[in-house]
Amino acid sequence: MRVLRPLLTLAGLLALWQTLVWATGVPRYILPAPLDVARRLLRDADLLAAHGLVTLGEILLGLLLGTLLGVAAAAGLAAFRPLRRWLEPVLVASQAIPVFALAPLLVLWLGYGMASKVAMAVLIIFFPVTAAFFEGLRRTDPAWLELARVMNARPLAVLRELRVPAALPALVGGLRVAAAVAPIGAVIGEWVGASRGLGFLMLHANARLQVDLVFAALFLLAVLALALYRAVDRITARIVYWQKETLTPTG
Repeated sequence: MRVLRPLLTLAGLLALWQTLVWATGVPRYILPAPLDVARRLLRDADLLAAHGLVTLGEILLGLLLGTLLGVAAAAGLAAFRPLRRWLEPVLVASQAIPVFALAPLLVLWLGYGMASKVAMAVLIIFFPVTAAFFEGLRRTDPAWLELARVMNARPLAVLRELRVPAALPALVGGLRVAAAVAPIGAVIGEWVGASRGLGFLMLHANARLQVDLVFAALFLLAVLALALYRAVDRITARIVYWQKETLTPTG
């Protein structure tokens, strides 16, 4: 049933899509039928794969760097109170800036290559990882902290041995959010300025009214995002192996 249920849902959505195309008689260059998109997927599989690998590389690098920077920033905020006073308001205020406004600047500063796309993904990933991990570091069990104080533990030892392990479940939640939004940063960067990637391919296909190719690229991007989320979910479940899921599985 775990395999059959998603397949039935997908089949229902495709049938609804096809019915909408038949009922409205909309031209192919506005809304192609599912079969047209499937044909494009097969016909341009090599092209889609080449651009998809570029986007996947940008997403993975952005996720890795964004996670490392987010973890380091959260640990710094927790360990050093003066840093917290200065940096925390800056982090919150940075989220008020639309990412679309920063994308042209990143392309201008870092060029049309992979660096600007990775930086865009890092910007989107950084805050959820930092916020989630810092919140976990702030919520350490007071009894553990009192025991560490009685034992004259040093602040860095408390951070390493108590706060970080206790904050891992919160970090896992931040990583799952980061995995879901990471493709957004890469694609936005490709829309603004790129020579490769699924965002670049969609932009140019749309300009040539190849809407079936746009849908094919969107489908591939959705598959990549879903696979990335599932991979991160599996990996993080091993990191916090002691925290078992309490919801009943939908078998």
